[in-house]
Amino acid sequence: MVFHVIGIGNSKPLFSKEQNELIRNTTVFSGGKRHLELVKDVLPKNYQWIYIKSPMSTVFQKYESLQTNVVIFASGNPLFYGFSNTLQNKYPNAAIHTEPYFSSIQSLANKTNTNSNELISVSVHGRTWKALDAALIQQKSLIGVLTDADKNPKAIAERLLQYGFTNYKISIGEDLEGEQEKVQTLTLSEALHHKYHKLNCVLLHRIKKRKQHFGIQDRNFKGLPGRPNMITKMPIRLTTLHLLEILNAKVFWDIGFCTGSIAIEAKLKNPNLEVVAFEKREECEEILYHNQKTFGVPGIRSVIGDFFDQEIQAYNQPDTVFIGGHGGRLEELLKKVNQVITPNTIIVMNTVKETSNKIFKESCKILGWELVEEINLTLDLHNPICLLKATKTEGK
Repeated sequence: MVFHVIGIGNSKPLFSKEQNELIRNTTVFSGGKRHLELVKDVLPKNYQWIYIKSPMSTVFQKYESLQTNVVIFASGNPLFYGFSNTLQNKYPNAAIHTEPYFSSIQSLANKTNTNSNELISVSVHGRTWKALDAALIQQKSLIGVLTDADKNPKAIAERLLQYGFTNYKISIGEDLEGEQEKVQTLTLSEALHHKYHKLNCVLLHRIKKRKQHFGIQDRNFKGLPGRPNMITKMPIRLTTLHLLEILNAKVFWDIGFCTGSIAIEAKLKNPNLEVVAFEKREECEEILYHNQKTFGVPGIRSVIGDFFDQEIQAYNQPDTVFIGGHGGRLEELLKKVNQVITPNTIIVMNTVKETSNKIFKESCKILGWELVEEINLTLDLHNPICLLKATKTEGK
């Protein structure tokens, strides 16, 4: 299979001599409805057009039934969240020749005279907020965003304001190179009061950096009313994150998050981390949300309710787990966690009571976990805390 993928803009393209020759000698073409409108005047007579639309399985079946090469027209740079990548994934052994145009984000950077040396681009088009959240937590200086109908410029501005990223402004490009082209740079608040063309993309420009912390002071977290000590203290928190190997993790479960201090610091240290935080106390949901906004940490999934009532198989398997609370049912909780974890998963717990320490160690033997580290720490006049780290072994 041989595919020639040509990137085009939002107006009638000017093809090179080589591209015109390729088009003249081709009979089968493919692309969207908008692409056909832009190129149909240069196509040969009796051409065949395969529309790229859902379901994609039908499109692929048509490609596979052909005995000839296909020229595909795609928007912008087909190797940038584009159709060449789709073809590579579907047909890894096919010959795919790509001739790109400017991506929409590149075009917007050019039209706003933006130095794009430090540009990082993400897509929320049909995707979650995860990639954008990670870029914001890292405070990237210039972020390009491919949008969709729901995650549009207004929604993006709302999310940044929601989590305190007022240190960004937004450039919005609408219908770039089209008849209704509009380019404007606004404050996030101004962006909330406009309607936008369905074809758009944005640039987020960092104006200044927010203060970053290597360990957040306990007093800066909102906590449970009347329970100032219900938080993992900062030195213990940082040691806990070390034991959790949080920089190497992909999915982290925080069981009994309370103020969310562990979950928030974990996400700050590893912005690409998927965090699922469980908590029984309903009031902690608002506390976590408040602390997320304070420290600019979107993207933590909170699960409120008794952990023992949760269908934990519904969540992505963790590769590292922190036991922050167990409601006096530690042995039962560890057995439940064991149902979903895989070998080499890390489990960390901080114990004050000797009984909890003993139950954790005994459970490790029963469940086939290896106790790999034990650290005893004392802060100020607080009771000594024992940090325990175990991993699930193979074949258990």
